[in-house]
Amino acid sequence: MQSTGSSTNFLDELSWRGLLHQTTSPELAAHLASGVRAGYAGFDPTSDSLTIGNFIPIKLLAHFQRAGHRPIVVSGGGTGLIGDPSGKSAERQLQTREMVEHNVRSQQRIFDRFLDFSGPRAAKIVNNVDWLSGVSYLDMLRDIGKHFSVNQMIARDSVASRLEGREQGISYTEFSYMILQAYDFLHLFRNERCTVQLGGSDQFGNIVSGIDLIRRIEQGESFGATCHLVTTSDGQKIGKTERGAIWMTADRTSPYRFYQYWLNTADADAVKFLKWFTFLDSDTVQSLAHSLAHDPAKREAQKSLAAEMTRMTHGETELARAIATSEAIFSGDVKSLDAAQIAEIAADLPSSEVAAAALSAGVGIVDFITGTTCATSKREAREFVQNGAVSVNGEKVGADFVVRSEHALDSGKMGDKIGGVILLRRGKKAYHAVRVVQ
Repeated sequence: MQSTGSSTNFLDELSWRGLLHQTTSPELAAHLASGVRAGYAGFDPTSDSLTIGNFIPIKLLAHFQRAGHRPIVVSGGGTGLIGDPSGKSAERQLQTREMVEHNVRSQQRIFDRFLDFSGPRAAKIVNNVDWLSGVSYLDMLRDIGKHFSVNQMIARDSVASRLEGREQGISYTEFSYMILQAYDFLHLFRNERCTVQLGGSDQFGNIVSGIDLIRRIEQGESFGATCHLVTTSDGQKIGKTERGAIWMTADRTSPYRFYQYWLNTADADAVKFLKWFTFLDSDTVQSLAHSLAHDPAKREAQKSLAAEMTRMTHGETELARAIATSEAIFSGDVKSLDAAQIAEIAADLPSSEVAAAALSAGVGIVDFITGTTCATSKREAREFVQNGAVSVNGEKVGADFVVRSEHALDSGKMGDKIGGVILLRRGKKAYHAVRVVQ
């Protein structure tokens, strides 16, 4: 992704998008306008991928680079061994060094899609284990710990909320996290001339600790900016669904399911998500907002959101496949899809299993859909079928229809089970996948 823009528009860009929550100083704007600055955001290696909730700090770095500055990704290979207490109601389960190292390596593939790692303002990825592992416990206490007030540390939201809950509490390990994050900022200030830290609003206290440490030890000036913690209109965390988190890599969340997540965005969230997540300009977003307000049935805002996010995250080819799969489901032309697309659809729908032997003899459609999400009882199933509301693989069927082996669509291998998938549809929106197993 190429850097564009001038160094004066970073905060303005975040503001109109509704992303800017607070800055640590009113002087930040002048600081950014006076030259090329280096800024960083940190990422916890708690998994081998990142969710779309983690995407917002990446986008902050991308906007920072587009505004003419130099972004730094800090992978928490060191702090990940400790665990950030921010936003957590209980102690994290500590990971092994091997797990953390694996996750750090695996996450790096994601940043390549959103940041430009070439040119004079090239992005850079660093791992804080490289400097934290070389600091002894005595040196950390003597040189860094003496600059921290326990009174102030206890007052931080991330710590205070845990201390108030007697059952949860907080270990000395997690209590010390803010010292390590502050040291990260100090190290980057010294070695990368980094003067800006970016993060979510829950990181504000940690950012301020780093700024204070730099001032005390180096007599240097540094800054921070945070974004709002992004939630849906009903207060839910972004990317949390009944079927699990929405991940930014295809091995965790298929491009089709990724596309569907954005396509199914509620009207109340669509414009907000366009501002937060995409790089579409203000005029384009306003046009889509107008379309949503005056003709919501077209869902142009959701379609643009889904297309932009899938293209950026998975590429043009996977976007085209996701759109084709989505359109096939909508039109009923599922037989035109390949095995991988069938498997993606099946993975995204409520599902059940049927034995291949049962299909060899044939199963009447009423019995076949009873107990699926298409019908809860035989009476209900019979009624739906008689009303012409039931389709098998996109084709409407009648009461005398018998489901047989040849109706199974090829979906490739399903773990140790080899078989196909039969796609049911009741009405316009009730879908169900029946997996054929040996």
